[in-house]
Amino acid sequence: MITLYDFAMAPSPRRARILLAEKGIPFETVQVNLVTGEHLGEAYRALNPQCTVPALKLEDGSVLPDNAAIIAWAEAAHPEPALLGRTPTEKAAVASWNARIEFEGLLAVAEAFRNTSPAMKDRALTGPANVPQIPELAQRGLDRAHRFFDALNAHLAGRDFVACDHFTLADITAVVLVDFARVIRFKAGDAHPHLRRWRESLADRPSLKA
Repeated sequence: MITLYDFAMAPSPRRARILLAEKGIPFETVQVNLVTGEHLGEAYRALNPQCTVPALKLEDGSVLPDNAAIIAWAEAAHPEPALLGRTPTEKAAVASWNARIEFEGLLAVAEAFRNTSPAMKDRALTGPANVPQIPELAQRGLDRAHRFFDALNAHLAGRDFVACDHFTLADITAVVLVDFARVIRFKAGDAHPHLRRWRESLADRPSLKA
């Protein structure tokens, strides 16, 4: 049995949980308490020197230290369903949109949240090093996030999924982004009708409850 090192409240490991559920890959879960700093302790640091979750320990003892590694392994080991796209053109679209959602969306929300939340004091960036907050960056993060939500809303007009005509990694990352954006008090409403429709259409998808 593989083991997912997780923290239920964090967005990054949620991406891994959804991915594994979509693939039908069974796993055990070990919770790593980010609030108490367990991820910075010697035991977890020895497992994953990046001091981040998720990490996935395979049956042979190999440790995949981040989502990029986990999706690459999962897609190669369990090709169906094809979450990275089925054709070369689909694969290109998924890669492009997933990168945009990460860089223009998730990192923007994180920039706003991590530079203002008292809980993130000296943890403005993930990883083993303490990094002080720069409150001035929070507004930039908010502006970036809202610009991207506008762009994603426009893109989803007339579309059921983000990148292809079926559910892919881009949808997983976008769902996690939209739900995580509650930390900056964003919720898709009347100003983002296509984004709201898309998210509501996925509400009953079993993997999203993982």
